Amino acid sequence: MPKENYRPGRGSTLLTVKKISEPNEKLIRILLPRLERISVDSYWAHRASGVRGALTKILDHIETGQTIDPESVMTNILIGFDILKEAAEEYL
Repeated sequence: MPKENYRPGRGSTLLTVKKISEPNEKLIRILLPRLERISVDSYWAHRASGVRGALTKILDHIETGQTIDPESVMTNILIGFDILKEAAEEYL
């Protein structure tokens, strides 16, 4: 059973890593190298860099067993896929 922690002032519930880590960890590991390969000439390169940093930090939290905000994880994964889609459409 996951341990839930409440952070006062944030209004969100944090979950321990075991409940949500495995599928998200796989998605993050798929996304990171792809986001890194976006051309620096692309409009989306700067944004991809920020999302890569956030996903790397989340992956570090997962690997060290720290609590993570599931909403933040999903938001960054979805933004990462959106950036990949938009960057790919630039070259079509």
